[in-house]
Formats: sequence, structure tokens, C-alpha cells
Amino acid sequence: MGKKFLLLAGFLLVQAGLSPPSLWPQEAPPQTYIIGDPQGDWGFPSPMSHNPRGPGYLRVSFLFDTLIWKDAHGFVPALARRWEYRPAPPTYTFHLHPSAVWHDGKPLTASDVAFTIDYLKRHPHPWVDVRPIRQVEVAGPHTVRLVLDRPYAPFLEEIAGTMFILPRHIWQDIQDPARFQEPRATVGSGPYKLAEYRRELGLYRFVAFEQYYRGKPVVPELSFVHVGNELLALKGKAVQAAAIPPEAASELKALGFTVASQPHFWCLKLLFNHGRFPMQELAFRRAVARAVDLRDLVSQTVRGHGLPASPGLLPPDSPWYHPPATQYLFDPRASRELLASLGYRPTPEGWERHGQTLDLELLTVPGYARVAEYLKKSLQEIGLRVRLRQVDYTVLDQRVKAQNFDLALSGHGGLGGDPKIINDVVAGPFAAEFLGGYRLPPELARLLTDQLLTLDVAQRRQLVARIQEWLARELPTLPLYFPTQYIAHDGRVPWFFTHGGIAKGIPLYFNKLALLPPGNSLSSP
Repeated sequence: MGKKFLLLAGFLLVQAGLSPPSLWPQEAPPQTYIIGDPQGDWGFPSPMSHNPRGPGYLRVSFLFDTLIWKDAHGFVPALARRWEYRPAPPTYTFHLHPSAVWHDGKPLTASDVAFTIDYLKRHPHPWVDVRPIRQVEVAGPHTVRLVLDRPYAPFLEEIAGTMFILPRHIWQDIQDPARFQEPRATVGSGPYKLAEYRRELGLYRFVAFEQYYRGKPVVPELSFVHVGNELLALKGKAVQAAAIPPEAASELKALGFTVASQPHFWCLKLLFNHGRFPMQELAFRRAVARAVDLRDLVSQTVRGHGLPASPGLLPPDSPWYHPPATQYLFDPRASRELLASLGYRPTPEGWERHGQTLDLELLTVPGYARVAEYLKKSLQEIGLRVRLRQVDYTVLDQRVKAQNFDLALSGHGGLGGDPKIINDVVAGPFAAEFLGGYRLPPELARLLTDQLLTLDVAQRRQLVARIQEWLARELPTLPLYFPTQYIAHDGRVPWFFTHGGIAKGIPLYFNKLALLPPGNSLSSP
């Protein structure tokens, strides 16, 4: 298994970094740069209190650095200028950049890394699971060894590439990290410092950190702000970049904007409440799957800008994708037969069982109103009564976690990175938000564990394929589609799509490496 083992585990010594993959335009870089966001607020920008979805993490990434990072091609040095792996016992040694300092001028050392890991063990965070780390050894001011209790395939992406390093001198006395929302909670080692945060405006204003160890960022001031209409904001030059609806792409290209799409690393799902009958029954979930024509759904609701989802969750763009043998072709007649198998009988009012008519509520957010209407119509065509309830994302997440719902529309990214994302949304920290109380069969639980411990790529690929087969067969959720998402920008910053997505797979373009000086080297001299 030699070469495959080395490539996955990171045994090869990383000595030289890669420069940002795009060259800066010939014109002078902007002094201020504003990115529009239709959502607005994503929580206070500290590593322990941001909104747990990807855009919340992204904002914090401009303030805090991780041990390693990713560019358009893969892993590159960050706080760790180089690292190596020793298999017995499984140990990663990181050599920190000696010039790294915190925003308050204090030096960043190996003790900060050791503290961060200990802090996260005491205060778990949904983005980073440090339990695989058995021991931390500070071998010098800028050298730290992380000894694992057993091999852990996702280590580089899930821990080294996602864990924000905390300044010990600030966090060591903080007992309630989620409530620590003072200005000093944003003191990091990243390329920008926080100048202003206004929740009601969705405003995050950052200023360049002049002592940044990779060099002062080219753009002195960067902001994220809430916009009601991305197209109008771009055309009026109120913002310089924003995600845009697909139908606006041609118009903005004609106006001189740079328009880019990204791989299909985000999925919209229909969630079932597994604590309620009949959603807990496989026959019902399969009945719903057979009632929805996914190709037509993509055509009608997102004008064809997307791909019908795989019931195994991972998209064809992922290197771990496996097309499951179990598929659900559009077949309303089969849907009705499955409902009848659960003891329901059709009536003019809907499907009835034991004198009660099945009446379901479908939770959605405003952005998926068209999808919700399509699903309602599809389910009504097989005789199911469905009521739509529109809420915001926070309420939807809360109700799904509390299992206070029947059906819900929700989605997530992370599907282009390490396949541990499956564990996260099926058995890990995000399962409560995306699984509706589904209880894992023992065999699936074993497969999920085994794929994390398998360093051989080919063997791990077989395990991930079997997991996708399980998900397709059991349908704990019904993946609907992978949207084709677009951004538009004025071309003055060389934004690029990160290999596998930012950190542990965030499918967004705004990687902080794009703001570093031209020719910047991520390794030490």
C-alpha cells in the first residue's frame, strides 16, 4: 500500500509552499473591497461563537489561521511552514513559522497549539473533533508533536487544516467560549483584524494586519455586508463581489464582470422526522422518493442550473463518488403502492389510516420556496396532504434538532472534501440538524468508523462506496439536487475555487490566499 499510504497520510515532508494560483490584475489593487451576502449575519466572528454553517467559519478565517491551509491545488503551509508524519505511533510533527505573531503583537508559539487542543477537548466545537489526538508534545518554541491514538485518515483536512489556533494568553481564563464576544475574542494570527461588526447590517469589516507573517495583504480593507439584491448591488458598484442567481450570469458577463461557477459540493435535501410515523418507515421514504421527478425539479425550480442528487449523497464531482445500485426512478404508481403497504387507504381527503388522514407540514426557508411548492405539488399528486411553513434558517435548524417537524428542506456543503463529511451529517456533530433522529444500523456505524481509520486510499474508497450504497438503500434523507452556484466580481481580486472547498469543504470562492501579495511564498526562507 506504500505510495497510496504516503499520499493520504501526509508522510511526504512539505518543505515549500505554493503561491496563490492566480496572478493579480495589472491595475492597482482596490483600497477597499466589499462582498455582498443575501443572508447577512453569520454570528460573532470568533472561533467559538460563529454560526456553525460555512459562511460563519469563512468570516473567522480572515482573522485566525490554522496549521495548514488549502489553495486551488491542495494543502499548503500556514502557521506550520512544514510538517511530517511518523506511523508508529501515529504522530504529526509541525514546525511553526517563527515570524507568526498575534494581532496584539505577542508571539505565537507551540504552547498556543497545545493549549488550543486542550481547550477544544474541554469545550468541543462542531467543526473540529480533536478526540483522535492522544497526546501533545511541545518540542520547542516552534515545534509541536501531535500523537494520535490510532491512524486517522482525515487528520490533515479535518484537524490541521480546519482548527483555528487560539491565543493562550487570551482564552486560558474563558470558561464560556460561546458567550465570549468581546473585541479581544477576535484577536487572531490571520491576515486581517476585525475593525467593525454590526449584526443588524450583517457587516463584517476587516483591516489588513501589517505584521502578518506572509506579508501584509494587498487589499487594505475587506468587508462582508448584507444586500437585498445582489444583481443591483453589483451593477451599482455598492459591492465588488457576490453570489448571484444563475439567470444573471450572462448579463453580468456582458457588463464586464468576472463570473465563475463552482463544483457541485452543496446539496439540498428533504429531511424526515424519524421519530414520527410514517416518516420513520422506509416504505414511506421510498414512496416520497418515487413521487419526485428530480430531473424535472432541477429544470423547473433552478432552471436547470444543477444536477439531480445521488441518493448516496456525494456528487459526481467528488473523487469519492460511487453511483449507488439503488436508484429511485419517478413512479407515482409505485409510491401509492408503498403507502398502501403501510396500512393507508386513499380517500378524497387524502391517505387515511385508523380513521386519521395523513396531514404533513413541510418546513422551508424563503430561498427554497419554489422547491417547496414543487414538492407539495408532487406529493399532492400521489394523494398526500402537505402544508408549507416558511421560517428562517435558525428556526428551521432549531426545529429539526428538536424533532419538531414532519418534513423539512435544508442543505449543506462540504461534499468535495474528505468523505468524513458523511460521518458528520449522519453520525457526528451535524447529525441533529440533518438526520431527524435516524438511528444508525450497526453495520453502517461500523463502516463509518472503519473509513476514518483506513489510510490506504483504495481500501478506503471501497468503504466509502459501501456507505453510499447504505444511504441510498435506507434513505435517512432524500438528497434532491446539487445546485450550480455562481459568483460575480469586478476582476480586481484573483479569487479562485479551493481544492475540495475551504477548510473541511466549504464550497465558496473567498479564500484569504487570494488577497496575499503577488509571488508570496507560504514557506519559510
